[in-house]
Amino acid sequence: MKIVQLNTSTGGGAGVAALRLNRAMNQRAGFESNLLVQEKLVNEPNVFGLDETYLPKKMAFARFVGERLAFLPHEKDKSVRFAFSPARFGAHVSQHPLLQNADLIHLHWTQFGYLSLASLKKIFDLHKPVFCTLHDQWTFTGGCHYSGGCERYEAACGQCKFLKSPSEGDLSARIFEQKRRLFANLSPSALTLVSPSAWLGNMAQRAELTKKFDLHVVPNPIDTSVFVPIDKRAARQQLGLPADKKLVLFGSANTTDPRKGFAYFEAAVAALGQEMADVEVVLFGKTGPILNLNTPVRTLGLLTEAQIMYAYAAADVMVVPSLEDNFPNTVTESMACGTPVVGFETGGIPEQIAHLQDGYVARLKDTNDLKRGIEWILTNPNYAQMRQRGVQKIGATMRNQVVAKTLGDCYLKATGLQP
Repeated sequence: MKIVQLNTSTGGGAGVAALRLNRAMNQRAGFESNLLVQEKLVNEPNVFGLDETYLPKKMAFARFVGERLAFLPHEKDKSVRFAFSPARFGAHVSQHPLLQNADLIHLHWTQFGYLSLASLKKIFDLHKPVFCTLHDQWTFTGGCHYSGGCERYEAACGQCKFLKSPSEGDLSARIFEQKRRLFANLSPSALTLVSPSAWLGNMAQRAELTKKFDLHVVPNPIDTSVFVPIDKRAARQQLGLPADKKLVLFGSANTTDPRKGFAYFEAAVAALGQEMADVEVVLFGKTGPILNLNTPVRTLGLLTEAQIMYAYAAADVMVVPSLEDNFPNTVTESMACGTPVVGFETGGIPEQIAHLQDGYVARLKDTNDLKRGIEWILTNPNYAQMRQRGVQKIGATMRNQVVAKTLGDCYLKATGLQP
């Protein structure tokens, strides 16, 4: 069976998830999966980019700029610049050999100039089974990636809080209508939705645009031969981290994104530092200005997948204080490496962390409870058992072979092909 996965890039949370699914499906006998992206940041088999030569690279950048310029007159302020995608500019990839030869097409996160709504229509016009993984809410909203609690998408958008001049007929309402027309022409069997979390899946099943389509809740896969629990001393030695400290880890593709909740992490750690003298903070990813945390701070910067594994293994606790998130890779990765996680009770995070069993789920935006969770893990006499429970859970439910079996069976049913 031939599958083509489509994602804007091989980077970012959705890009990493799509790349891992591509690898996982190629490990299952009888399946050939290829990932086609606008921005290729890795060099490995079965991954292809539209930007691999000079002219296509320039065209991809032009589409990205076009997307941002299309939204610029409407945006409320620059803080929401990348929180809304009109999908006006995109590449017409439907004639690409990978799509022409595929038995099934699997869409992932395709905004920022990769696929427009017109591009998506051309893909549906191929009349091949299409799957779509929901990495955020964009598929069923009028353009926002996370609605921030707004539920207007359940009927029709408009009065959008991301826009400078919200109204009943604003940009979000117009995009919603374009999507309505696109999806109205599809039979229920033409599109199958996949959600890593039940939280996001439930939203999609209530949404006007997507409620008629079948949906499967399938977590993003993780390679448990790469993300493994190793000796903490060895991991710390590898990264030059102290052996005699309690290490609190925070990592994100961009810690300056308010949705990632770094301000709550800062406040919680600053309070913790007043009570525990042996605590140090370790950061990785793109970091912004760091306030006074009352503890030493070590910044590792951008890390490779192998280096990130050492960072997780070296830490005593991972903190994921996202204010709105689907199914963060950081939670799964950390638990697979044997490091318990503290996160807020939001999005799909409570589905990943079993409260007081393999981690701690704090009340949303409650700095004191976030601090309490960090302290609970750092001082827990059953820490070793907590680590083991997390490792076993990830292996049983999210490792490559499990996800490839579940999703591969869904592919076979949709296409009517034999394994």
